Amino acid sequence: MRRSMPPLNALKAFEAAARHLSISLAAQELNVTPAAISHQVRQLEDYIGLPVFERNGRGLSLTDAGSAGLRDLRAGFASLEAAMDAIESLGETGTLNVSVAPSFASKWLLPRLSTFETQHPDIDVHVSASMQLTDFAKDGVDIAIRYGAGGYQDVVFEKLLTETLIPVCSPEFLRNQSLKSIADLAGATLLHDDSPDNDPSCPNWEMWLRAAGVTNVDASRGPRYNQASLVIEAAILGRGVALTKSALAAGDIEAGRLVRPFSTVLPVDFAYYFVAPKAKLNLPKVAFFREWLRQQTVGEGKLLAVA
Repeated sequence: MRRSMPPLNALKAFEAAARHLSISLAAQELNVTPAAISHQVRQLEDYIGLPVFERNGRGLSLTDAGSAGLRDLRAGFASLEAAMDAIESLGETGTLNVSVAPSFASKWLLPRLSTFETQHPDIDVHVSASMQLTDFAKDGVDIAIRYGAGGYQDVVFEKLLTETLIPVCSPEFLRNQSLKSIADLAGATLLHDDSPDNDPSCPNWEMWLRAAGVTNVDASRGPRYNQASLVIEAAILGRGVALTKSALAAGDIEAGRLVRPFSTVLPVDFAYYFVAPKAKLNLPKVAFFREWLRQQTVGEGKLLAVA
């Protein structure tokens, strides 16, 4: 015989309160009163015979009983959501919500996305550009593309692209600025990428120049930008030489908007990953997009010729 289950509303109230560690924030999310959340949590505690929260003057903390089932409960809600998605549309049509870092979205994903839309006209791709870690259940995200070290917990992940760091500039800048060797950067404007991707393996200009054995260039000078795409656009506009990730610059190099003045390349440990909850993988729209990403990244990472 199947065991009886506590009411779904009690489980929803507990999960929201556990995520926020706040009754009032859980009430706001579920559009009910704090008293209703407290009632549902007490109902769950009565059902299991154990407290799920410890209440103190600083707020809530989970007990051992509350922590024990929270991970599987969240996975269960994700599975329910995926099941309803599949039932309502069989997963082959409708909206596909994709979370991706802003610069990767603008410089890599969006220029290619029309091919997926042509292949699957009944799937509307909604792109959310954010550097924040994705809460798949809370944010309603189906797929994320993340730049990182991998090893993501409680999700399925697959490496899409490795990354290297290269200098680039516009063809006009290169014509007007003598850059026969890396040491010639002493007379050029350096463009700096200060984007918050938290990549300890990614060298800045000072580290890149040191690795190249060049000591005569002041690597601290030059404009700074908080998005990699802005650094690339500044280079396209002829503002200077950018040190950027090769996958992000590849499209502009192929189009002739950027050139590589030097052949020196430094690999980085971080890479781009496909990330999704396991419960979403059986949805055809997720499988379609995953396979499309694989096709798009075949042969990527090859470096284009030096100018």
